[in-house]
Amino acid sequence: MIRVKVCGITSREDADLCVEAGADALGFIFVEGTPRYVTPADAASIIPTLPPFVTPVGVFWDHPTGHVKAVAEACGVRVLQFHGDEPPEDLGEYTLPLIKTIKLAGRGDLARLGRYRASAFLLDSAARWSEGEPRQPIEWELAREAAAAHRIILSAGLTPDNVARAVGLARPWAVDVNSGVEARPGRKDPDKVRRFIAEARRVA
Repeated sequence: MIRVKVCGITSREDADLCVEAGADALGFIFVEGTPRYVTPADAASIIPTLPPFVTPVGVFWDHPTGHVKAVAEACGVRVLQFHGDEPPEDLGEYTLPLIKTIKLAGRGDLARLGRYRASAFLLDSAARWSEGEPRQPIEWELAREAAAAHRIILSAGLTPDNVARAVGLARPWAVDVNSGVEARPGRKDPDKVRRFIAEARRVA
């Protein structure tokens, strides 16, 4: 069964909503200055309330190793996601499972997957982030090529209206959604969250 990660969690209310809707993982973005930034203190108040089989993921972007480790320990995240231009050698100092984001602009970017030792790769678009506007999906055919050799988390431009088609074509290990289930940046829409998870799992 496809796994679903809902990213950009900023409140206990949204965390509870996503858990109740069936999310497998929640993403907490510790990237200052971004629309869905959550302070370590706020994340630390939410993460201990999660059920044992819902995984909290800490999202970082070119942060120093010491900072990442300190935030992860203080908040209790169980997986680290690196969304920036971190070189492979910088990611060898962590003991937690790693997700490395690869910005997929074309087939040439697939070669980057072989440079990293990661538990999974999140395929995203080259756009820096969404301020609430719709994002363009990546090429799902390329994601399917990657999924033949790697554990792939499909992201970028996914919504309740297209996620079933994306899963059917790309056959990823998991999907990741953020702005596609929002009422506004940093606040989830209950109907969109529930529909997204149901649609993602509708594909056999």
